[in-house]
Amino acid sequence: MSKLDLPVKPASTRTEISAAPGAGRRVLPLWFKGLAPLVLLAALVVAFIQVGPLGVFRQSFPPVEELTVERIRLPQFGVMEVDVVNGGPEPVTIAQVMVDDANWVHQVDGSRTLDRLDSRTITIPYPWVEGEPHTVALVTSTGLTFTGEVAVAAQSPRADARYLTTFALLGIYAGVIPVFIGLLWLPFVRAVDRKWIDFFLSLTIGLLVFLGVSSLVESVETSSLVAAAFQGPALVLLGALGTPLVLAAVGRWRAGERGERSPLYVAGLIALGIGLHNLGEGLAIGTSYASGEIALGTFLVIGFLLHNTTEGLGIVSPLAQERPRTTSLILLGLLAGVPTILGAWFGGFTYSPVWTTLFLAVGAGAIAQVVYELWRLFARRPGGSLTAPLNVAGLLAGMVIMYATGLFVPA
Repeated sequence: MSKLDLPVKPASTRTEISAAPGAGRRVLPLWFKGLAPLVLLAALVVAFIQVGPLGVFRQSFPPVEELTVERIRLPQFGVMEVDVVNGGPEPVTIAQVMVDDANWVHQVDGSRTLDRLDSRTITIPYPWVEGEPHTVALVTSTGLTFTGEVAVAAQSPRADARYLTTFALLGIYAGVIPVFIGLLWLPFVRAVDRKWIDFFLSLTIGLLVFLGVSSLVESVETSSLVAAAFQGPALVLLGALGTPLVLAAVGRWRAGERGERSPLYVAGLIALGIGLHNLGEGLAIGTSYASGEIALGTFLVIGFLLHNTTEGLGIVSPLAQERPRTTSLILLGLLAGVPTILGAWFGGFTYSPVWTTLFLAVGAGAIAQVVYELWRLFARRPGGSLTAPLNVAGLLAGMVIMYATGLFVPA
């Protein structure tokens, strides 16, 4: 028998050794793979705090203390209430309280030592004088001093029927009525030629750009009053960037894959952006009246009244070729105007730098999204272009109008 005739073992009887990759190894669950790095990170932080070299620095340098006086209330004659928060990295102990450069007896609603993010209310029986300025200084156990001021002493309003009604009326005068007056321009806008409709759309963009920049600047300014732990600039970023992203996502969901926006939807978005801006205006009005600055509050109401009338024109401009129902117009006016009332209540009774900064930033972000949607609506119009001479004039006119009416608003 030749070598070629030797019998061959059938393939089925061969012994083959093969192993799949990872065979015999225990497969870790997905949740473990996701949580393991976080557990190790937490262990590292704990180890750093417990056995790290921080002790050397603590012995060599004094602690970094920071207290923020958020608000001083005068609930009744002879009584001051100071709201304070610890926004620093170290605990702070309040040792003394001084009013107008004199040590004064006081009561703290809790421990005198405030850990990070703790807040306290300090009650001071002090015979404040109506119409006079007063200064409150908090002295810590290390000798550092943190101050707050009362520009004009006046009894703080209480959240009763009288003051709720009063602040609501201020919001109605400054925000609701002017917006509805501006909506009355709809028949005029509907009757003009197409080129003038484009002009008023451009004017609306100018109005909103001015309002958006104004809200952003105000939010940056108020962020300096926020306790460091709450990260005022981060609140500005969160509101100004997060709001347009959320509104864009909601708009995309409502419009479907086509991404089309109806004129009524754009008008509603304009009203929403203006309403969030008017919330900040209400905050300014309520805070000024609550702090006793009556003349300032009056000028604010007059200035915002002129401001908000032109905002009503901006709301109806996208509806020039539509026939909206009366109920739709009423809802648009309420959406833009009622937040002024809410802001006046908030500023008058429970002012907070944190929420004020966030609200103003949200208003700026909403207006940015409105401007983008208006630009899209403008771009879809046949022959529409913001660079046309008449439209450029409208854009600049919108900003000039807001600037001129802003001259009546004290800085």
